[in-house]
Amino acid sequence: MQMPADPNYPEMRRRRFRPIPVRMLVPNVITLLAICAGLTAIRLSTEGRMELAVAAIVFAAMLDGIDGRVARMIKGQSKFGAELDSLADFVNFGVAPGLILYFWQLNELHNVGWIAAMVFAISGGLRLARFNATMDDPNKPVFAGSFFTGVPAPAGAITVLLPIYLAFLGLPRPPAVLTALYTLLIAFLMVSRLPVFSGKIRMRVPPEMVLPVFVAVVFFIALLISYPWHILSAGSVLFLLSLPIGWKSYRDHQRKAAAPEATSPEVAPGNPAPPFASVPLEPDHDDDDRPARLN
Repeated sequence: MQMPADPNYPEMRRRRFRPIPVRMLVPNVITLLAICAGLTAIRLSTEGRMELAVAAIVFAAMLDGIDGRVARMIKGQSKFGAELDSLADFVNFGVAPGLILYFWQLNELHNVGWIAAMVFAISGGLRLARFNATMDDPNKPVFAGSFFTGVPAPAGAITVLLPIYLAFLGLPRPPAVLTALYTLLIAFLMVSRLPVFSGKIRMRVPPEMVLPVFVAVVFFIALLISYPWHILSAGSVLFLLSLPIGWKSYRDHQRKAAAPEATSPEVAPGNPAPPFASVPLEPDHDDDDRPARLN
């Protein structure tokens, strides 16, 4: 006869999990709100309410910009949060913008329009997968921490909606073929190896500049609320114009890193080298050559 389980044995006890601090939940709640915004944008686009659908994507992009910073600020980073953020980005900045463009105009091309929307969504997923796979690459040079490889998913989602912004401003709709080609172009830029400025500013604000910074942020938000399509159109155009500048800056950094060290006067060509010229210097262990983590 089988004996009843003794609850005193550790293997018989119910497994208990440690309580999760609230600071670990806050960033995930922000990410979940971003997912809700992206899914709502899809629903609004199916109902023909395109202005609200685009606004939901912009709101999701704003939430995506703060969830990682909030996590670092309150020390609430977690592996679960990183995976949830990637899934949210695929929905909000891959699937949702593609469907919005399809329901707005690409459906006029039938299968061709659907292929363009689908390629954009898949490109967003591939872009995020590559980012996660190469985020901690130890072979990256130090200066690479200031650049993304390819257009980031949030920037791609905001930029690909440029034809809709222009239509909201009263400009005539472009032909559906041009919209499809533009969608494919942004999809290509997302999965390309093009170096793009990360836009991350690592600096402290002087005390005397705190209030001006607050005023500038409030002024920008007021402009975005009052003239959303003007600001989004101008921002998208400026971002596209900045891509060649980012590529050139990356190449300049590459050339500087690959260039040999300047020859000192003691070992200039034609002069005999000093006795200690062949002795290698010890590396400076205080310098951290690992690439900056891109979150």
